[in-house]
Amino acid sequence: MVHGYYSQDISTASASLDAISYQRYLTLADEALASLKAHYIAKEIKLLDLALKTSDLEEIEPIAERFCESFDDVIILGVGGSSLGGRTICELAAPAGSSRPTLHFMDNIDSNSFDRLFLSVTPARTGFIVISKSGGTAETLTQFLYCLDIFRPHLDNTKLADHFVVITDPGDRPLRRLAEKWNLDIIDHDPDVGGRYSALSIVGLLPALISGVDAYQVRDGAAVVLQQMMSASTAKDCPPAVGAVLNVALARENNINSTVLMPYLDRLARFGDWFRQLWAESLGKNGEGSTPIWALGAVDQHSQLQLFLHGPKDKFFTLILADQGKKGRCIPEDLTDDPELKFIFGKSMGDLMVAEQQATAATLIKNNCPTRIIRIKTLDEQTLGALMMHFMLETIIAADLMRVNAFDQPAVEEGKVLAKKYLSGEAN
Repeated sequence: MVHGYYSQDISTASASLDAISYQRYLTLADEALASLKAHYIAKEIKLLDLALKTSDLEEIEPIAERFCESFDDVIILGVGGSSLGGRTICELAAPAGSSRPTLHFMDNIDSNSFDRLFLSVTPARTGFIVISKSGGTAETLTQFLYCLDIFRPHLDNTKLADHFVVITDPGDRPLRRLAEKWNLDIIDHDPDVGGRYSALSIVGLLPALISGVDAYQVRDGAAVVLQQMMSASTAKDCPPAVGAVLNVALARENNINSTVLMPYLDRLARFGDWFRQLWAESLGKNGEGSTPIWALGAVDQHSQLQLFLHGPKDKFFTLILADQGKKGRCIPEDLTDDPELKFIFGKSMGDLMVAEQQATAATLIKNNCPTRIIRIKTLDEQTLGALMMHFMLETIIAADLMRVNAFDQPAVEEGKVLAKKYLSGEAN
């Protein structure tokens, strides 16, 4: 099944299900797809509208340009969806040493990491983007105040305001009040777009613009997948719907309750982190959901693959493969005179990666592991945007099949409240 910037081969995965069960879930997915289309037409799922929008990018381009001109380092403060999408997209940026600032995504509250970073940056040449949809995220507020306290002795109040941009929902909230107190620039987060679905919003695309990634092309790729979803007459014609069917049907019919995403490109390593939050936080409710597992080829062939092949048969595999043949320099003959090295003579590193990809896919299938293969020709902004939209749609449709709300996270909110009580001494 070829769609736009990627193709999806589900033949071996669907063969793991009996035909009657598979067709039953496809029929259920037809209803879920129709419902999703109706919500989109009614403009009730704002994250989908982002794919065709450009006005917000035009508004933040001057901010991105100012950060590029003013700073050598840009520190992005935020956790979860406030960080993962932007960090994933920025993996496409040009390598270090370009004229662009170096971006640092600080998504934890380990003070050692901050202190080590501060030793390597110059305050006058460092900018901050502070992101919290709610404006009350304890970790982000603490990060912000920590950085503010350390940097203010080096900058007077007027200059301090030039170094920070805050992204948060409209309305009265702690982060916005702090930004107003210090006269910092504030950009409104779209209140109708949840954090883990915000990669295609300014949350993910302001850092992308600063890093030199073409944010418009990211959205163009996402728009192609969205438009293909809208034109699909049945779930069988819609790759994200088929992916949702496989995940849900394999879990319910075959007790396959883990889903492994294994790309074979280093620049998609963060994509695995992004997907893990999207899938886990959207579907893990009311006893439903499957456990997302991050893996990276070929690295995890030397760590997790043993478990994948000979451990419990409770995993569904998605391999993302790219055409990497002839990539990199070929290994010359004079370095491969050892008989055991002849296999690599005249081959490139990319050739080896292609062989590794093929071998892993074949081995998983041979060992009766349900495996989906997504192939891309090249990894660029459009392809990444397409993959992001694919997995967001797949998650939303899977949630419908599971009868859970794809957009809330009640258990996470419970933990946030309790953490604040522990910190304030209100809880034992």
